[in-house]
Amino acid sequence: MATRRHPWRKIPDVLTAEEQEALLKQPNLRYPTGQRNRLILQLMLSTGLRLAETTALLWRDIDLHAGRLQVQRGRGARERVLWIGDADLGALRDWHGRQARDVAGRPEHVFTTLEGKPVSGRYVQAMVKRYAQKAGIEKNVHPHLLRHTFAADIYRETSNIRVAQKALGHADLSTTQIYTHLVEEELEGALKSFRYASVRA
Repeated sequence: MATRRHPWRKIPDVLTAEEQEALLKQPNLRYPTGQRNRLILQLMLSTGLRLAETTALLWRDIDLHAGRLQVQRGRGARERVLWIGDADLGALRDWHGRQARDVAGRPEHVFTTLEGKPVSGRYVQAMVKRYAQKAGIEKNVHPHLLRHTFAADIYRETSNIRVAQKALGHADLSTTQIYTHLVEEELEGALKSFRYASVRA
């Protein structure tokens, strides 16, 4: 039997750099929950973690010295390794210390309630939407859009679809190739606008 080809996928929305910055400014870092929520947003934008991977993340999955993050509960039980930049690593260390002071018990999960229970996916979905509305972002912002944003950003940065595929944990390259179409559309729009502006000038 022939392998079924993936149907054409709609090119997803992503956040611009300005929208990402506006979103990250919304949590109030004076409160433990605000610091936690800011880190959730920051890490999803920086690593492309799925919602379920984010809520399942354990401290033992992260090397807070080397910046190595082991994703062990990915879709289809596929494991992958991600590397965390200095800014995200510093934020994780800060949250680790605050969680130890302000959260009940000794949580194994990275993202917990103040009672020490793992945050739910439903909470994260509502939180992302609420902060996006406060930031004045008109797009339908949800956790998977943050993953789309990471994917588009890493492909723009590297121009390497295989790197994006590995970071996202996609088994099928065709799943990742949607982001090449997104970046190509952006380039087409930019060039058309540039040409129109040049003609007017």
